[in-house]
Amino acid sequence: MIIIFSIVFFCMLSSSNGRSVPDNVLPVRAVNLGGWLVTEGWIKPSLFDAIPNKDFLDGTGVQLKSVTVGKYLCAETGGGTIIVANRSSASGWETFSLWRINEVTFNLRVFNKQFVGLDTAAGNGIDIVAVATTPALTETFQIERNPDDLNRIRIKAPNGFFLQVKTEELVTADHDGNGGWGDDNPSVFVLAISGRLQGEYQITNGYGPLLAPQVMKEHWSTYIVEDDFKFIKKNGLNAVRIPVGWWIASDPNPPKPYVGGSLQALDNAFSWSEKYGIKVIIDLHAAPGSQNGWEHSSSRDGSQEWGQTDANIQQTVDVIDFLTARYAKSPSLFAVELINEPLSPGVSLDTLTKYYRGGLEAVRRHSTTAYIVLSNRLGPHEPRELFSLANGFTKVAIDVHYYNLFSSIFDNLTVQQNIDYVYNNRTEQLSEITTSNGPLVFVGEWVAEWQVGGATKEDYQRYAEAQLQVFGQAKFGWAYWALKNVNNYWSLEWMINNGYIKL
Repeated sequence: MIIIFSIVFFCMLSSSNGRSVPDNVLPVRAVNLGGWLVTEGWIKPSLFDAIPNKDFLDGTGVQLKSVTVGKYLCAETGGGTIIVANRSSASGWETFSLWRINEVTFNLRVFNKQFVGLDTAAGNGIDIVAVATTPALTETFQIERNPDDLNRIRIKAPNGFFLQVKTEELVTADHDGNGGWGDDNPSVFVLAISGRLQGEYQITNGYGPLLAPQVMKEHWSTYIVEDDFKFIKKNGLNAVRIPVGWWIASDPNPPKPYVGGSLQALDNAFSWSEKYGIKVIIDLHAAPGSQNGWEHSSSRDGSQEWGQTDANIQQTVDVIDFLTARYAKSPSLFAVELINEPLSPGVSLDTLTKYYRGGLEAVRRHSTTAYIVLSNRLGPHEPRELFSLANGFTKVAIDVHYYNLFSSIFDNLTVQQNIDYVYNNRTEQLSEITTSNGPLVFVGEWVAEWQVGGATKEDYQRYAEAQLQVFGQAKFGWAYWALKNVNNYWSLEWMINNGYIKL
């Protein structure tokens, strides 16, 4: 009997280091630590307050109307040829994305991703074109704003002269800059800003190499602290999903403009998770080149350029390899999410499958117990398109994000219609991707916010409860977006403390 008991006890001990322990956590009830290690300006706008000339961050879309001809500057055919000033309204070809060098110096990227510059090939060196695919000195401009009217600007070219509109078809850099800011000065443009980004690239490049390290380290050390993990544990949550950026793998010396320190913050999160018995889902939220063109993937200018080369894919696999190797021995490592929200059709299924296969193998080199989370593509896609890949590996989950937002179908729904949509449509969507022998389903992002105006506290409570009930059926679990946010309903901390959500 002693021998039998010893064998059974040994097996129990062995299983504690194997696959059974993490499975006991399912389904996870998690919260996203959004806006912490990957900046999103809408979550904490005050982070950007002290940036010099913060109107002109990377990716700001500017549209420029000549005061003399009354037409907008335009990259003819979207780029690859001359700049003209003959458009009466502004859209894509008339929008120039800023690449910030410092607070007054910029490159201007056009629709087809070329850069505005001097036409040195023409011989006179003053004609303005958009032909360069990589910016150099000839594509570097200074923007001067009228101190009395910030919407009036002049653009100084690298030859020392200012851009001027001579005719609708001829834009040159040969104006001396004199003549004031009136409507008779061909070097004056009326500025309209069509869009802004406030991500990690914008904040670090905006503050620059001297200030950015101070600002970011202060943010990382104060925004999420040990007491937050105590709060998470106390309120019935058992996991956190932590968005990280690809540059974390190069800490403490990531490529510019990123700054070191986020890895230490992630180390702290694992220490606190271990102390309070909380599991961690590492989420690669920002991949090199941006997988969706949004600020939360640290896009520089709204471009989606991830996955276009084998080198880029391998670089991303290496990030996953680094993160898994670093935390594989932590009892809190529960899952690694290989990428967040790749956007279809810019990211093809073949490209994503190639990356996911490399990422799956990278995680398994270091851990047999960690789950691997594959994010479904956003946009047009077949919701079970990743199943054939996932079924070839163990312990895989599919991440779906469900928001009653970001689509016109929710614009005019009432309180009850939103709640019914959750009970009916979301239940049906979950059922479609839930199979007995397929990957688990993870609702990796949801929020108790909607398009409804004037909703009462009771309305929010009913809406949140509906999502908790429906998303609680997901076999892998769910994660609220986010723990903290200046917008109250997006903050799970605020929602709990004020009685809107009870877990």
